[in-house]
Amino acid sequence: MRKLLWILVILAIVVIGGLLILNQFEEKKPQPGTVKDEALAAGRTAESMPGADEDYFADMDYGATKRPAEIQTELAKYIPGITPDAAVKAAVIGRNNWIVWTGGNDRLWDMLSINSVGALDLLKTISNYDDPTLPANARYTRRNRWAYLGLVNEPCYAYNDQPRADRFGLRLDVRTNSPDCPPDPFENEQKYPGVKIGARGTTVPVGSYYGYGTGIVGLRLFPNPAFDEAAKKNWDPKRYYDDPSYYNSDKLIKPYRVGMSCGFCHVGPNPSNPPADPENPKWENLNSNPGAQYFWIDRIFMFHEDRGNFIWQLFHTSRPGALDTSLVSSDQINNPRTMNAIYSLGARLDMGRRWGAEQLAGGGLNNKQFNDYVPNPVPPASKLTGYYDTVNKITHTTHVLKDGSDSVGALGALNRVYLNIGLFSEEWTLHFVPLIGGRKITPIPIATAEKNSTYWNANTNQTPAVALFFLATAKPDYLTRAPGGADYLAKDAAMVPRGKEVFAERCARCHSSKLPDNVYANFFQQGCIGPNYLKCWSDYWNYTKTPEFRTAMKTIVNDPNFLTDNFLSSEVRVPVTLLETNACSPIATNALRNNIWDNFSSESYKNLPSVGRVQVHHPYTGAVSEIDLPGGGRGFTRPASLISLWSTAPYLQNNSVGHFEWSGSVPDRVAAFEDGITQMLWPEKRTPSTGNYMTRSGKLAPGLIDLTTERSYLKVAPGFLPKDLEALSGPLDRWFPNFFGSGGVRIGPIPKGTPVNMLSNVNLEAPQSKLLWLLLETKHRLKKLPAGASDEEAKKALAPLVPTFLEVCKCRDFVVNRGHYFGTDYLPASEGEPGLSDDDKHALIAFLKTF
Repeated sequence: MRKLLWILVILAIVVIGGLLILNQFEEKKPQPGTVKDEALAAGRTAESMPGADEDYFADMDYGATKRPAEIQTELAKYIPGITPDAAVKAAVIGRNNWIVWTGGNDRLWDMLSINSVGALDLLKTISNYDDPTLPANARYTRRNRWAYLGLVNEPCYAYNDQPRADRFGLRLDVRTNSPDCPPDPFENEQKYPGVKIGARGTTVPVGSYYGYGTGIVGLRLFPNPAFDEAAKKNWDPKRYYDDPSYYNSDKLIKPYRVGMSCGFCHVGPNPSNPPADPENPKWENLNSNPGAQYFWIDRIFMFHEDRGNFIWQLFHTSRPGALDTSLVSSDQINNPRTMNAIYSLGARLDMGRRWGAEQLAGGGLNNKQFNDYVPNPVPPASKLTGYYDTVNKITHTTHVLKDGSDSVGALGALNRVYLNIGLFSEEWTLHFVPLIGGRKITPIPIATAEKNSTYWNANTNQTPAVALFFLATAKPDYLTRAPGGADYLAKDAAMVPRGKEVFAERCARCHSSKLPDNVYANFFQQGCIGPNYLKCWSDYWNYTKTPEFRTAMKTIVNDPNFLTDNFLSSEVRVPVTLLETNACSPIATNALRNNIWDNFSSESYKNLPSVGRVQVHHPYTGAVSEIDLPGGGRGFTRPASLISLWSTAPYLQNNSVGHFEWSGSVPDRVAAFEDGITQMLWPEKRTPSTGNYMTRSGKLAPGLIDLTTERSYLKVAPGFLPKDLEALSGPLDRWFPNFFGSGGVRIGPIPKGTPVNMLSNVNLEAPQSKLLWLLLETKHRLKKLPAGASDEEAKKALAPLVPTFLEVCKCRDFVVNRGHYFGTDYLPASEGEPGLSDDDKHALIAFLKTF
């Protein structure tokens, strides 16, 4: 859901009724910089919230923390003289932060249950309620949570569908009592006392600042400080599950809020040691870093499936394992992207040291660097202090986000993530309207977080440990270690030597962090920061086509240790004009100057030049046109790491290439790999397809545009309407059936087959007169439709408005599975690289499978 939802609602109401209302999202709010978070308001300090030190997750990540000598060996590369005990303690605190620390963001996710007009309710997501109003294949409990939602069931919990007296009648998982399942140490409210504020400590217990376990890894349960005596008297758990007129209300106050840790989006089944039953994993079957490859966002973020609601249609464009990370702080571009695994952090940091120079300025200088933690836990002699030039204010950094916008250092990139999932939401949400927008976005200053957020300061105290945890443990998941993996590799082993040659010639320039020494010495040096980047890129790209580079690269790739400590990405910024992938990902605006993440992007990023013009296709006719991409940071994508490529299909930045297999088993991962990598190297085989679209080579290739799967409407239940409008909703239902239905707002119909992003990407900064005309004309044409009009009739009625919709689109590149034609015949002739033969493609696949 984007700004379009409420602007349509408001304008429609103004047009049909002459009502001028101020909705709940535009209520008077405090000024930015003036609010404290709940912890600071309760008098808590960061020092009162230390990181947990119990090694509860010791079996995870191949049992790494059970081997202190190995952890010490890894961290000693960066911290000379570190002891085994100190190494393990740092790793344990870092992992605990990653998996159970939510930083007070339960406040945000409770607020979003209202701002999403009832679509999102994580308290329902964690429940075991076999909703009889839903089709059998759309019901979810712990018994099918992995298969249906793609969420990881936490070990040591059991299915429960009965009201729990200790949880105000909610139907939540229960913790098992067995020798293998000791008590959850993070629930210890004596050691980790929660924040006593509001009703906490009276109507509801205070609990721990890590909350209670929910039975889902990465989601924690917190007593709601707003659940006072009046709310308790109104609470009815049966109606909360059964009665939409009760739970679809912004007046409902629930007894608990649900907090989200980073692990919610990153903990997943260990590809090399998967669970026998994915619904019942053991800790030893889980890893902290693979990324949520199996999330179904449309199911998780819309607890009651309604395909006739445009909100569901929008969420459904997120394929399993993909999520629009600007969903809350909307940039008016629907942009689902895969969640990144954090493999081989050391190799990534070393790549940043060689090439990742980023100039910092302004609020970006307030980002924490490893140098800020000398002498504890980073001693002066640590290699980690060398990543930041304290004199010239240049950080040598890796990038996690696909557009490389998180460019202020590894710790700053980590800290931004916590804000993005709701830490210090008291301040963050004052800089935009969550989910909707509706006013100019302003940056959230790090300085304000340091002054007014205890949770922020407690978190920044712990993120060095998170980095050390990944430095010590985030190793590749090799197929050779997986059950039956050796057999999969053996059948193609004879092709691997040729595959190495092909990789060196065509792939390594973007997908290896081991490159010839002269490359590091001669390209992407200091003068390449900012506006000069494209010249430096062009020089590098042309050099990688020379025999000199390819000969040197073959020697490197044929080294037996090529894969050891290789991040399998060069971390360079590649222009989307060359990639030809969907342009909406690299033109996201949140990290631009004076936007929400201004303080978390470098001056180098903000000063990047325009990459030029990119081809886009008309969503109905396929006609090609070009758009100019503005500079200032947009238009680039960093190459994905190919570590554990065999286990991470489907492919591209949005998981749109290759079929999806839900189980996580080795056979299913290999099957998905073989299908996905085949479609990558033979673009003509990409399925499903909505048509053939022109590539820069002049050839047509099959492509996919996300279309609404059936007729839909923008729906708002009456309990979420402003009070005056709610009282009128009954009569309005009779008078204006195109806009009101079942006592709520219902705008439509939006015909089946409508390009979702043509609506979701409407730019509300376009001329207001044009937007108003478009909305009035849309309303007029919908009103003229006869009763029972077909989708084809509706599409025909709205067809004359398509050019204006495209004109006000913030991103009108709708083909989601296009691009990355390297090694194929779909590259332009000007690149001078003919497609590989089928034999060479198969040999390359054989080598990629070993990653």
